[in-house]
Amino acid sequence: MAEAAARDGYDVIALDAFGDVDTRRAALRWRSIGRDDGPLGIDPQRTLEALRKAAADRQVLGWVAGSGFEGQPELLGRGAQALPLIGTPAETVLRVRDPAGFFGMLDWLGLPHPEVQFDAPDPPSGWLRKEARGTGGWHIRPADDPHPADPEQQPYYQREAPGTPMSALFIANGREARVLGISELIVRPLGAHRPHVYRGAIGPVALPAALAVGLDTTLHTLVAAFGLRGLCSLDFLLDGDRWSLLEINPRPSASAVLYGDRLAWMRAHVDACLHGTLPPAEAAAPAPGALRGSEIVFARRAVQLTAAQAEALAARDDCHDLPAAGSRHAPGDPLCSVDAQGTRVTEVRERLAEKRAALRASLAQT
Repeated sequence: MAEAAARDGYDVIALDAFGDVDTRRAALRWRSIGRDDGPLGIDPQRTLEALRKAAADRQVLGWVAGSGFEGQPELLGRGAQALPLIGTPAETVLRVRDPAGFFGMLDWLGLPHPEVQFDAPDPPSGWLRKEARGTGGWHIRPADDPHPADPEQQPYYQREAPGTPMSALFIANGREARVLGISELIVRPLGAHRPHVYRGAIGPVALPAALAVGLDTTLHTLVAAFGLRGLCSLDFLLDGDRWSLLEINPRPSASAVLYGDRLAWMRAHVDACLHGTLPPAEAAAPAPGALRGSEIVFARRAVQLTAAQAEALAARDDCHDLPAAGSRHAPGDPLCSVDAQGTRVTEVRERLAEKRAALRASLAQT
């Protein structure tokens, strides 16, 4: 997001838990809001302190929340009191991320989704356990997984359903939506107990005309029903000519990186939130041509990046979200991301796999 904002002409103060080279290069200032206790995550106190400090600068317009804040809607609300939140309001995020309210709204609107229940299914076969406050698929486990559920994360159970995981990136002004593109999600296991972790996305992909019209209508309906604002995404399963809704991410999605060369999406996000204006349909329409894919590379073992390894990554023009020399990564931590292009989704997937393997090999040799 920092790079997108800088590209769109904004001066950026970046707050995150990573501090990768790309983010720091794009920002005037960077401050860590990560936790110290090991797992990657957002520290509420550090976040509020950073927002209050930013608010003291009268030139600061506001702040845009990225991934991770949907799991802490109360922090969104407190942060908005410190500095104006440019995005979907905290109370709306609470509604969207409440599984009973969200799926209840889908039922009331007659929109399809996999079967959901809040008591452990018996038998558990064919069911998943999810957490409403989770992100990136890290929280998704088989219903009979022995790892105990955390009630504070609002667990619920969803029947497994067929289909390819997809995501619609859209921009909203609280009343209507503009679709920016559809991407196919890259989802694979990470370790023994996380079978559905988000790895990346490929897009923009085309939907059959009837499905595209139906999805557009659905997005307008959901935006008006919840009051969504700014850049958001709708995740769904596509099974032939049928689709089934999974969740709304009420904040800028990682898949936005696929469309940065076509639309100034951070400026469009700010305009939609502050002024209610949406980009013209022709500007938002996905351009025909090559597909682009972006995939996160996760550390397979504990590693502290050497200067030589950091330089090797920085020398690759297909590598982004670059870690700094000396950074420590536990097994399963994001290391960086790679991108690739092609004319077919399968081709892009193959190229991403090749780049991922080449990257790991280069790190092993430096």
